[in-house]
Amino acid sequence: MADTVLYEVSDGLATITLNRPEAMNALNVATKAALRDAARTAADDDAVRAVLLTAAGDRAFCVGQDLKEHIGLLAADRETGSGQTMSTVREHYNPIVRALAGAPKPVVAAVNGVAAGAGFGFALCADYRVVADTASFNTSFAGVALTADSGISWTLPRVIGASRAADLLLFPRSIKAREAYELGIAHRLVPAADLRAEAEQVARALAEGPTLAYAALKESLAFALTHSLEESLEKEDELQTRAGASQDHAIAVQAFVNKEKPKYLGR
Repeated sequence: MADTVLYEVSDGLATITLNRPEAMNALNVATKAALRDAARTAADDDAVRAVLLTAAGDRAFCVGQDLKEHIGLLAADRETGSGQTMSTVREHYNPIVRALAGAPKPVVAAVNGVAAGAGFGFALCADYRVVADTASFNTSFAGVALTADSGISWTLPRVIGASRAADLLLFPRSIKAREAYELGIAHRLVPAADLRAEAEQVARALAEGPTLAYAALKESLAFALTHSLEESLEKEDELQTRAGASQDHAIAVQAFVNKEKPKYLGR
């Protein structure tokens, strides 16, 4: 993987770090490909029981598309008529979103600074967002005459409601950390100096938890958002039957009886 994205696994926790702090972690082609590959690796690796998505530096989580590179690619498209530039949504953004949002394990985002455009979208793909008090969010797309990508048309209205999502997409603005917390974009708001430690604590706690149950919870929530009550009840029955047959459930029940803290295996 390119060094614009760092990937490390320790004790069941995969840490994915966007590593272009000098460019505010903007997404050039190399970074998008590396992030896609890292997200897929973490999602598919059974030894990984939780994922922490973070970024280097203290100014930005990710400001979205690298517009300097983008300008050159658009110019090349005009010369060749290839239209390849916008294929990045299909080739990079969509696979990243599917890997993060669809991972059968919890994903935590540690948002250290500006999260704009696709950076905002990727943060919303996480199941839990720990946000520095110096961070901010911006949809950005309409500001450069583009529409939504990176899953934000799906995630944002589910987090803050359709009306507020339309407002933020039509009239992009900087959403400061406190407002993000009040809107529900941030689950936990912490001093910037404490962000990494706090996010790692959250992610490691999830990595030590009942992984199959977490995967079922993610699946259940996603399903219920687009299905009827009756269909959702059937899905709960299916998933609970699966969770009840897991080793982790047996471990949890025995630990409860013994008045001990369960030590989950993730299976």
